[in-house]
Amino acid sequence: MGYTLDALIGSVGALHAAASQWPAAVPVPLAHDLALLPMTDELFDAVTDGTTERVLGFWKLPGGFDRELSSWSSVGPVGYVEADFFGGVGSQRAALWVAGELAFGPLFVGEGEPFAPQGSPISQLLARLGVERHRYRDEFEAVGLGRHRETADWLP
Repeated sequence: MGYTLDALIGSVGALHAAASQWPAAVPVPLAHDLALLPMTDELFDAVTDGTTERVLGFWKLPGGFDRELSSWSSVGPVGYVEADFFGGVGSQRAALWVAGELAFGPLFVGEGEPFAPQGSPISQLLARLGVERHRYRDEFEAVGLGRHRETADWLP
């Protein structure tokens, strides 16, 4: 079974403020007062500046959108995450902007590489957003990122 996620994650306030600029942006609530904004093809097309370079090594972070994330992070921390797994094998990448600056990452774990003792790139980003794992295996599980297997499935 596969798992694919391309999304922004941040405080509910930061992502709702950001989403108001783009009709294709649909914030989805997560646990711990966070929200997820799926990077759908429609949102990608709406926010890209048209450049084709891979920003910070991400596959689906639109050209020039890192500048927008930097701006949005003045309202609250905003992260961008990518995960692509099939049959337990895959990769994760995460970066976090805080107060207009890239504050974490990009952190990447590729196919066949183990996660750091601190956790996966996405779990480390979530920890920086204040998520505590409590009774869950990790921060990824604590916010409910396992609810859907594909990015588009997060949309209502």
